[in-house]
Amino acid sequence: MANPTPEIMPDVAAPYVTVMATGRSDFPNQVNNLLAFPGIFRGALDCRASRITDGMKLAAAHAIADIITDQERGPEYVVPSVFDARVVDVVARAVAAAAAEEGVARRQLLAPEGEETTVPV
Repeated sequence: MANPTPEIMPDVAAPYVTVMATGRSDFPNQVNNLLAFPGIFRGALDCRASRITDGMKLAAAHAIADIITDQERGPEYVVPSVFDARVVDVVARAVAAAAAEEGVARRQLLAPEGEETTVPV
């Protein structure tokens, strides 16, 4: 309902907030389901998850949040861009790991060479 027009326009809210996010691409910190879904589906498909659990969704959210480093993080950059190439792979790995931890993965994944994994192999 707030996309494309937010209930409160960012220029009106700006004096009252330190960090702001909207569903619009013409403002910083765009919140868009495009950040989550490709990675959630890739992770679920890669490990052949029997279902998508709340834990897998939480793993995706944490993975998205962790993409922004302390050095990058600022009031206008708390949500990665939908064009950030790191998002899908990081989310997919986190989702597959959560699926394995929760017992819904029907296929175990190997970590890429040189990387550790929390997914049992």
